[in-house]
Amino acid sequence: MILTLASVALSCAEPSKEAKTNYSDLTKQYAKVQLTSDISHLSDNEKQMLNYLYEVGNIMDDIFWTQNYGGDKEEFLNSIEDKDARLFAEINYGPWNHFDNLVPFLPEYGAMPAGAGFYPADMTKEEFEAWDNPDKTSLYTLVRRDENGNLQTVWFHDAYAEQINKAADLLMKASELAGDKEFADYLKLRAKALLTDEYFESDMAWMDVRNNNVDFVVGPIENYVDALYGYKAAHEAFILIKDHAWSKQLAHYAELLPELQTQLPVAPEYKQEKPGADADLAVYDAVFYGGDCNMAGKTIAINLPNDEQVQLQKGTRKLQLKNAMKAKFDNILVPISDVLMTPESRENIKFEAFFANVMFHEVAHGMGIKNTLDGKGTVRHALKEQYSAIEEAKADILGLYLVTKLSEMGEYTNSTLEENYTTFMAGIFRSVRFGASSAHGKANMLTFNFLEKEGAFTRNEEGLYAINFENMKAAVAKLGGEILKAQGDGNYEFVKEWIETDGVIKPTLQADLNKVNGMGIPTDIYYEMSPELLINN
Repeated sequence: MILTLASVALSCAEPSKEAKTNYSDLTKQYAKVQLTSDISHLSDNEKQMLNYLYEVGNIMDDIFWTQNYGGDKEEFLNSIEDKDARLFAEINYGPWNHFDNLVPFLPEYGAMPAGAGFYPADMTKEEFEAWDNPDKTSLYTLVRRDENGNLQTVWFHDAYAEQINKAADLLMKASELAGDKEFADYLKLRAKALLTDEYFESDMAWMDVRNNNVDFVVGPIENYVDALYGYKAAHEAFILIKDHAWSKQLAHYAELLPELQTQLPVAPEYKQEKPGADADLAVYDAVFYGGDCNMAGKTIAINLPNDEQVQLQKGTRKLQLKNAMKAKFDNILVPISDVLMTPESRENIKFEAFFANVMFHEVAHGMGIKNTLDGKGTVRHALKEQYSAIEEAKADILGLYLVTKLSEMGEYTNSTLEENYTTFMAGIFRSVRFGASSAHGKANMLTFNFLEKEGAFTRNEEGLYAINFENMKAAVAKLGGEILKAQGDGNYEFVKEWIETDGVIKPTLQADLNKVNGMGIPTDIYYEMSPELLINN
């Protein structure tokens, strides 16, 4: 017997006796954005196919509600009378505020279980760890209690059988309209994967999708919602329209990666490894986010698959979501730069530069070194819990270094280096305005504090920042070299002390960020999206 999930969500607390929450203020943390794209180049079959993909995406969204909230979605939403409170609940997929440490914003709800809806609410870690079951750590199983109260695993395709069967059928119908053979093959194999919870074959097929007009990321993918163990993947979906012109540019940059690897600012032994020149770097407009990827903060780039076996054989695909980036740039980054950058600097805040910085950040993950020089294993293994932060710092600064080198080579002309450097600074303010506890946040602060010591920027008496171009250029190379050396040496103690010392927000910056946070600038965005909106655009 599969027990109801409602008990996970409905762990009620005493209603708050504090002043009534202003839900309008909460919703203002998110700016509303319409997800559209030019689809005039799509065939009639591809346009018809989009309707099937939207249906599948909505099914993934419904499944994720069950995984994250735990109870009945419609019953929950219909119980909320305040329209702003309901909107905020829709954005957060439940009563917990993802930009406030998952504190419940509806007074009748208690804390969110660490394991969300993936495990019984009453299960202890001791019970789980003593349980001998080979499927318990699978990405694709739920843990439930049977009729005797004992733990059991239930595969996703069984737990959500009706929804999964419908989604698989729709994917098969979509495959008949796809146009591109590789994309059609992927859709068929993804349908099979949803029915079996075996995703390797479809992930491998997705790696061969290169000439498509439309892409579809679908299924249980990321494991962030499972804060108990990080074992369980949550369902999500993206519908993407390819930007062929920009994707062609990126393919050219990919061809240059092996040459750029030799130019990294570090001793030769730290750059002996060869990055793949066949990496799929492509640009898309997103027209649908559903499930996990749509909850609270919105991603602006995709680097998948996560399966390490697929990565070893074929690598990953790095998809840049250009319209999502533009929405965050317009609604968040530009207003922040208006508060914290000098008037002259604001002239250098450009979307093209923001786009390039994010794009080359993803590229830079594949640069540098993956194995320590002492032969004792991977950088990831050597640096343990410090790896994620230093790796994100590497991607940040080497991404900027790549832009610098490509600009000097005459290969990158979409923005000037002054624009890239200035926009990079504004991007740090955007990233850490609510703290630096995440790996990305620590990475941003490591970079910011290093750049400050090197005189890469100035801060005037009014608290406004400006780039010192020459110092910035030199600091980018210097920091890139130091990170690459620390990774190659596998120097855990050095990296740990560095991050603990400099991966934090210092008082002056915190005061400046407090000023930003008092200006009513949105925290993130949420989407209005539908096939009708897309077709009528």
